[in-house]
Amino acid sequence: MEVIRARLAGFCMGVGLALKKLDALLEEDDAGAAQPTFMLGPIIHNPQVLKHYAARGVGLANNATDLPPGSRVVIRAHGIPRHEEQSLMARGVDVVDATCPKVKRAQLLIQAEALAGRSLLLFGEDDHPEVRGLLSYACGDAFVFESREELAAHALDPDRSYCLAAQTTQDRQAFECIRQDLEERLPGGLAVLETICDATRLRQDEAIGLAGQCDCVVVAGGKASGNTRRLAQVVEAAGTPALLVETVDDLHPNAVIQYKRVGLTAGASTPKSIIDRIETFLLGL
Repeated sequence: MEVIRARLAGFCMGVGLALKKLDALLEEDDAGAAQPTFMLGPIIHNPQVLKHYAARGVGLANNATDLPPGSRVVIRAHGIPRHEEQSLMARGVDVVDATCPKVKRAQLLIQAEALAGRSLLLFGEDDHPEVRGLLSYACGDAFVFESREELAAHALDPDRSYCLAAQTTQDRQAFECIRQDLEERLPGGLAVLETICDATRLRQDEAIGLAGQCDCVVVAGGKASGNTRRLAQVVEAAGTPALLVETVDDLHPNAVIQYKRVGLTAGASTPKSIIDRIETFLLGL
């Protein structure tokens, strides 16, 4: 079996920065400056990484009230809503902001459009933590949708001003189609925010390239990771089977043995060690 591994598979810049911040805190603790450390929500969407930090004593808090006074909390790479930030400040805990810079930029762009009086149309997953954070910057005037069809069924007021944005890990091609749809529906003008991360776009482009070269593409990443799921979706949209697995343990030989050339890519929160093990497994078939 031939295996073609995506060059960009694995940690993106935002995930890498978030974990570096957390690692630096734990190194300080190892040097004798111990302080209870918590994540406010999973710092990234990868259960193996979360298990690693839990073993190092990092707690997981679901909201600010779970944090004991005097503790230290790391804001997840996906960011948090504004009211949660305010709750942390009132709680009197030490806050380390590990929000991805691309997510933070999207938050501020949305805030500027809200202050200008525009209503937000947000292409994203309604229950995703990043989306909940982005919405908090829209001042309550927003509509979230996950597909072109859902947006098409939503009534738009011709007398209102709108802006379009996307969750940073959304499908670039789908976003462009949505932009075109809205420009036809809103001939008076539409503010379009370029909030999809370049790392997301490049990974999706590379996954589509693998789909064109391979008989099947294995996509590695956490089951809760939206960007990982979308990699599998763009592969399948290109007409190639995709196998979405969390670790090598999820990959049965019978699922891939019939393929001569297999592509391998991974979500932006997937550790290199997991990708390496899957590649070794595939090459051994």
